Amino acid sequence: MKQKELRKLRRTELLELMLQMQEEIDQLRQENQELNQKLLDRRITLEQTGSIAEAALKLNKVFEAAQQAAEDYLNSIQAEHPQVSKAGDDTDAGTE
Repeated sequence: MKQKELRKLRRTELLELMLQMQEEIDQLRQENQELNQKLLDRRITLEQTGSIAEAALKLNKVFEAAQQAAEDYLNSIQAEHPQVSKAGDDTDAGTE
């Protein structure tokens, strides 16, 4: 509204206009709070997702190390006892 139009309004009309504006301000503040909360929730979710991804990578490294240790152990057993590896080969061949 232009200043000239505002000057023509009566006192009650001005008060009503102010009340409407205050209601709109209150509504916008409430919406702002809700959006800020959603943003905070989303940030927390993203941080947790990052933490889960990091944990998965660490677990993957642990499993890789465990697999390597198991393979090293089997290789050392087979090197010490060649007949064990041959017996294992025969067993695998019989099951196919």
